[in-house]
Amino acid sequence: METALLIISVLLIALVLLQSNKASDASQIISGGNTELFSNTKERGSELLISRITLVLGFAFFILSFIIYIS
Repeated sequence: METALLIISVLLIALVLLQSNKASDASQIISGGNTELFSNTKERGSELLISRITLVLGFAFFILSFIIYIS
C-alpha cells in the first residue's frame, strides 16, 4: 500500500511540474503584471489530459492516505 502511495506521489509531482506555467514570474503575480492569469481560457489537448490525470492522481493520493491512516 505504501509503495502505491509513493508511486502516485512521484507521478503527481511530475505532472504538476509538466503543467503549463500561467505566470512566468512570481513578481507578476504580486504586482498584477499578468492580466491573463485569471482569464477564462479553456484547456485543450495535452493540457486537458494532464489536468485530468493530475486530478485523478490527487484524489487517489488522498484516498490511499486516508486508508493507510485508518489501518
